[in-house]
Amino acid sequence: MESNEEPEALAPPPDALPPPPPEIPPNVVPVQLTTDTFPEETKKTPKLKRSPITRRGVGSRGQKIQLVTNHFKVSISNTGGHFFHYSVSLYYEDGRPVDATGIGRRLIDKVHETYGSDLAGKDFAYDGEKSVFTIGALPRNKMEFTVLLDSFSSNRNSGNGSPVGNGSPNETDKKRMRRAFQSKTFKVEMSFAAKIPMQAIAAALRGQESENSQEALRVLDIILRQHAAKQGCLLVRQSFFHNNPKNYVDLGGGVLGCRGFHSSFRALQGGLSLNMDGSTTTIIQPGPLIDFLIANQNVSNPFQIDWAKAKRTMKNLRIKVSPTNQEYRITGLSENSCKEQMFSLKSRAADGNDVESFDITVYDYFVNHRSIDLRYSGDLPCINVGKPKRPTYIPVELCSLLSLQRYRKALTVHQRSQLVEKSRQKPQEKIRILADVMKSNNYAAERMLRSCGITISSHFTQVQGRVLPAPKLKAGNGEDVIPRNGRWNFTNKRFFEPSKIENWAVVNFSARCDVRGLVRNLIKFGEMKGILISDPMDVLEENAQFRRAPPPVRVDKMFEQIQTAFPDAPPRFLMCLLPDRKNSDIYGPWKRKNLAEYGIFNQCLAPTRVNDQYILNVLLKINAKLGGLNSLLAMEQSRNIPFVSKVPTIIFGMDVSHGSPGQSDIPSIAAVVSSRNWPLLSRYRASVRSQSPKVEMVDSLFKLTADKKDDCGIVRELLLDYYKSSGQTKPAQIIIFRDGVSESQFNQVLNIELEQIIEACKFLDESWSPKFTVIVAQKNHHTKFFQDGSPDNVPPGTVIDNAVCHPQNYDFYMCAHAGMIGTTRPTHYHVLLDEFGFSADDLQELIHSLSYVYQRSTTAISLVAPVRYAHLAATQISQFLKFDDMSETSSSHGGLTSAGQTPVPELPELHHNVRSSMFFC
Repeated sequence: MESNEEPEALAPPPDALPPPPPEIPPNVVPVQLTTDTFPEETKKTPKLKRSPITRRGVGSRGQKIQLVTNHFKVSISNTGGHFFHYSVSLYYEDGRPVDATGIGRRLIDKVHETYGSDLAGKDFAYDGEKSVFTIGALPRNKMEFTVLLDSFSSNRNSGNGSPVGNGSPNETDKKRMRRAFQSKTFKVEMSFAAKIPMQAIAAALRGQESENSQEALRVLDIILRQHAAKQGCLLVRQSFFHNNPKNYVDLGGGVLGCRGFHSSFRALQGGLSLNMDGSTTTIIQPGPLIDFLIANQNVSNPFQIDWAKAKRTMKNLRIKVSPTNQEYRITGLSENSCKEQMFSLKSRAADGNDVESFDITVYDYFVNHRSIDLRYSGDLPCINVGKPKRPTYIPVELCSLLSLQRYRKALTVHQRSQLVEKSRQKPQEKIRILADVMKSNNYAAERMLRSCGITISSHFTQVQGRVLPAPKLKAGNGEDVIPRNGRWNFTNKRFFEPSKIENWAVVNFSARCDVRGLVRNLIKFGEMKGILISDPMDVLEENAQFRRAPPPVRVDKMFEQIQTAFPDAPPRFLMCLLPDRKNSDIYGPWKRKNLAEYGIFNQCLAPTRVNDQYILNVLLKINAKLGGLNSLLAMEQSRNIPFVSKVPTIIFGMDVSHGSPGQSDIPSIAAVVSSRNWPLLSRYRASVRSQSPKVEMVDSLFKLTADKKDDCGIVRELLLDYYKSSGQTKPAQIIIFRDGVSESQFNQVLNIELEQIIEACKFLDESWSPKFTVIVAQKNHHTKFFQDGSPDNVPPGTVIDNAVCHPQNYDFYMCAHAGMIGTTRPTHYHVLLDEFGFSADDLQELIHSLSYVYQRSTTAISLVAPVRYAHLAATQISQFLKFDDMSETSSSHGGLTSAGQTPVPELPELHHNVRSSMFFC
């Protein structure tokens, strides 16, 4: 995080003259400047830059509990030393720059090995790109080195276009092989860039963060990355992965999940610590290239492979070629099959003087000149490892993929669920694995850490937590519901505010199930929960001839049936049965048709095992969508929530959903949900907009129309809804929960997003100045907590606001839910701004309570409901874009964004029937 700004020096009195320069010519009289001297725009007062607030205290409520955490205490004795930062430039012998990827570490290691005496014996910490760090200075500020790397040019050989092989090479082949294995010369330049005092780490521990302290901790992280790189690990940001098949899990499609570890140094209240946690990435299945392609395309033999698709998949993958074991990077495919692809082979004539050249196929070359048996490659394309104008062709069956190559494309739903399922570890298993890796890493032997005077404990850090009591809930007829272990049930209880289901129908997209039995159960259980469900007006079965049509066509054809069955007006509610349990392609077009075009409430089901709990879960969602309430906080009903129940308050939950890795051109979807019907905290609505891909800051919170006369942004829409639904009351207080931002973006949340929200308020009423509380919720971190000596996860309601929290800023961890599988991941809350004046206890209790108002389940969830709803809304609306070629035009719901002026597809507006509903439930 950026540090608070330094206070400005006191300004001189307004009528004082500026101080004179050192020497004033005798004929010059100083002139006092007035505001008239400057243009009008410079008179504007610059906006105050906000920074995250400091901690105001810690909580005391709840039952104390002793815990351990995956942070390992670090002591540092050489605080008087300095890290020296040098910029690195790498060049070929002819002066062309070298891309450091893959070769940078080899070159820097060679410099260290060859020129150790010239470097005053200094060890390097190299980041793999353009920076080297040393402890103490190198002899000179700028140093140049020439290094030789043996056998570097594995993919730069065979320049005449002939393939690589083995057997009994002729003279041309011998020259080619000598050329492949000869040394290559490189130039390495190092230039002094910065000096970083180790004292900055100690300052960070006192809460005095600076750019120096961030850089010093970064150097320590780089030392650990380098330590892992020397062991042959794959490095992915702060995580490292060993080449050990025991760590691999098969995800299908030629993709493996690879288990590894995350490590990072953190300056915390309890001192400097090393955070060590499990981590997972996805890699290409190593081994025969043809096996990967068959698995990736889900075909049964090489002759069914789609080679155009394979070419995109294989681009830049690294292979080893049999039988020479040389390594290459794939650049493409041959245009023709191995038996038809020709190239020019040069060989010495029989007299030993002239060089003859003749055309030959790749297949003939390997079979007849190399004596290599090719079983199936003859009729398949060759793998090209050369350049576009100087190709080098290899038969596919001689190619094997190297291990630890990242798979960067989007995972399928099945692959993602397999990755999650196979990555889970119970608390005691995780403790054992982390303890083992701390021993095997042997950080005590790392020379650079020793030079810093750093020692890392192998013991988990002990912390004290508190377990907050679960809030009491209210069901129908004023009955109390008492959660136990983060769960509650509705047995013999009615929903707090049940809705009615009438004028409805069932739509079946070829799902195999007992539709009539499902409807009977729904009506029976609905009655038990207080929901009056009439018989459906119709059950519409998909016409068999459209089952294989594109999803949008299937949906359109079904709506033709719906219009025939309901000629006067569309039904109020549709229950849709889908054939696929996970991620049906029909889902996106179906939701868009219902929510944007017709305004029909709907519930999708993929019924496989229908039991009482399944029916209850479906009813929970339907009731919330139709405007009912399943349960609410007892404090909500009695208006006893501190700060919130007595003063009109709106709660925002904000999230931005991005495309999966590998989908760089998919627009990001920004969603904001807001509470309505104050003083309730259990009912919300959403507003969703598209914006430029991978842009994290929401850019349409306040958005003027082209004529500058109106605001068409998200916040205005939500504030007007609050006003109408809350008895014509404007909120005097606004609580903002923001998901998905990192610490480096906290200042942007305060100075970009919050500023837009304030502008939206002022645009509605210039004299209106509500108070704000801004809280970031983070799930994407690596801190875990364990009960010492217990196999169980930490109990629901556990909160930690000491030891592993920030030395100065206001943050805490909360595990509101009961972790049933794997190890509980706490939510890390950061309070960036609090103008209400919450006590630590009151704020923690509010956040804990907001984990119990999630209408889709009868369990506490891991983070506040508004944030989860925002995520659901963004995810659901993003499905609208899946099969759409929406116009790339600017409008209030998309178009040009301030973040890069990239046109993005506009989202359709939701129909007014469903716009203010909890359609996302």
